[in-house]
Amino acid sequence: MNTLVIDGHPNPHSLCAGIAARYAQAHGDAQVLALRDLDFDQNMHFGYSRRQELEPDLQLAWQRLLDAQHVVVVTPVWWGSVPALLKGFFDRLLLPRRAYRIKPNGLPEGLLSGRTGRVIVTTDSPWWYLPLVGDTTVRHVRQTTLRFCGITRVKATRLGPVKGSTDELRATWLSKIERIARADAVTSRKNRSRPPVEVNATG
Repeated sequence: MNTLVIDGHPNPHSLCAGIAARYAQAHGDAQVLALRDLDFDQNMHFGYSRRQELEPDLQLAWQRLLDAQHVVVVTPVWWGSVPALLKGFFDRLLLPRRAYRIKPNGLPEGLLSGRTGRVIVTTDSPWWYLPLVGDTTVRHVRQTTLRFCGITRVKATRLGPVKGSTDELRATWLSKIERIARADAVTSRKNRSRPPVEVNATG
């Protein structure tokens, strides 16, 4: 499995779910990880002060992330961020000394380097609004999550406004996702000569 598609929407009948499925199908070497199907506690009950064991589904998700060379996150824009389901997944899985570490100089170092990424967001806002307010969801997932953990060259795709969209418009968006997935697959094949870096969890 070369590409991992993370579907962060709680609703299996959502546009995001359709996007994730269409991307994986068009890519040809991708697997969808629908977070709503995982059994895990979204809350870090002790923060970073105590270790909270990963549930089996999170252990499997971590291994799929390690195996992937390209990571795609599909999410709606909710309150300028992501659904609690996706945020909880990030909180529980992307842990210090696992996905990143803090160097002696106090700066972070991502431990998932060697991977590329894409963020696909759906929004009810018009196309011009997200840049106006800072594109907070894309910035959250791309810069302060994926890139923080070492996943670089993260591209972003924005679809909307979803509210009031017609079936014809949604079909156009899904066709666009197909083209993007095929292009990403070509790029991934070219990058296979550079395998993902192994995580040094003890660093």
